[in-house]
Amino acid sequence: MTGRTHPRTLLLAALALVSALAFTSCGTQVGRDKRNDMIVSVREQKMLLVRDGKPVKEYKISTSKFGIGDRPGSNYTPLGRMQVAKKIGCGQPAGAVFKSRRPTGEVIKPNAPGRDPIVSRIMWLEGKEGHNRNAYRRFIYIHGTPEERNLGRPASYGCIRMGTKDVVDLYNRIGYGADVYVVRGPLHQTKAGHAWAQKQGRISTSPRA
Repeated sequence: MTGRTHPRTLLLAALALVSALAFTSCGTQVGRDKRNDMIVSVREQKMLLVRDGKPVKEYKISTSKFGIGDRPGSNYTPLGRMQVAKKIGCGQPAGAVFKSRRPTGEVIKPNAPGRDPIVSRIMWLEGKEGHNRNAYRRFIYIHGTPEERNLGRPASYGCIRMGTKDVVDLYNRIGYGADVYVVRGPLHQTKAGHAWAQKQGRISTSPRA
């Protein structure tokens, strides 16, 4: 005889499903994303995605070509801890062009000549430290760029740029409230970055304290 499933078991299963889908769909997220972190290295122009303390993927990015800092009007990329305050673009096609955070209806391909709009996805960042408190009102985003040929070197006007496929992938993996740490030095000087470098066979020394 088949036993009846307890209502509490069904509730827990439903909550687990919602949690699993929250970061990979356009559905309503329950609570802040405390599982995923991103570490951005200004020196290496790379981002490392960390999930539950373990490095899972590396992306090529671009920070500001004007330098680092948080002064309003400077076009600098701020350092330190920030969080994803808003996610914009769910359901839009890869390469969708945004103006004032709204899709225009235009879709462009990577490296389209003479074009440099925000494309594909936007993750709006909010500063969580004194030296990056202006990030949100400065419109500092992680966003897609059609200028993929310039990734891997400073090329932005303050935001963190990613390729179209990469920014869609990241958007689908993380949720609101996920931490973003922008650091001056290389990734391997962080604990997660060191573990990633070891996994990739790049280094064997211990990270700095």
